[in-house]
Amino acid sequence: MSEGTALITGASRGIGAVYADRLARRGYDLILVARNAPRLAALGANLASATARNVAVLPADLNDKADLAKVESRLRRDRSITMLVNNAGIAALTPLLESDVDEMERMIDLNITALTRLTYAAAPAFAERGAGTIINVASIVGVSPETLNGVYGASKAYVLALSHSLQHELAGKGVRIQAVLPGATATDIWERAGRSWRELPPQIVMSAEDMVDAALAGLDHGERVTIPGLQDDAEWDRLEAARRALGQKLSNSQPALRYRVAAQV
Repeated sequence: MSEGTALITGASRGIGAVYADRLARRGYDLILVARNAPRLAALGANLASATARNVAVLPADLNDKADLAKVESRLRRDRSITMLVNNAGIAALTPLLESDVDEMERMIDLNITALTRLTYAAAPAFAERGAGTIINVASIVGVSPETLNGVYGASKAYVLALSHSLQHELAGKGVRIQAVLPGATATDIWERAGRSWRELPPQIVMSAEDMVDAALAGLDHGERVTIPGLQDDAEWDRLEAARRALGQKLSNSQPALRYRVAAQV
């Protein structure tokens, strides 16, 4: 039996490749999206052989508008797709004053623009059918932007905020939205950002396999936000409850007393 097809971006390595393996073993056929066509083809062949699932590869650079449009089209027209894993992304470690603004724009294009366009391609089709799952891989820097590069943190905060909005907007339409917030994970995204994960304290680094297994367990449990490294989930529940309560108090017809200026005579 098939669970349908999962389209996974950034699937050729790291977290994306682990998602591909785990979802194939859960009964999903796969569409694997990444820039590195040879690596993608090798992974697809290995997974098809190991799991007997149908595995298609779709080489694409999501920072290229034509390639991105190709993936969007596949999401819109392929009714076998039941899951989108928005995993593709890049990170940065440098402070603002040491960062190349063109590289920051490239990160925004991938982490925000491409993810948004793919979500807009998948969500209407899922809502129309009354079923579908979108997994948005964000990061703990989305709630702790001081930890690394500010634009990277802001891009992941966007992913979390978009996921919250979609959860609200698509409630009752049969579409599941999960935001996954990994902490430090042992993948080469660190090397590509200029530092090896092996230089980090080992007690904070999780393997990609454990991260994805935890994220999928969170999906099974119905979690809207999964933070694999957070040991006490009640801490997140309290933060979310406080955020939602505060949201009801932020708009008012009058400025707060601390901002009111005495009338000038």
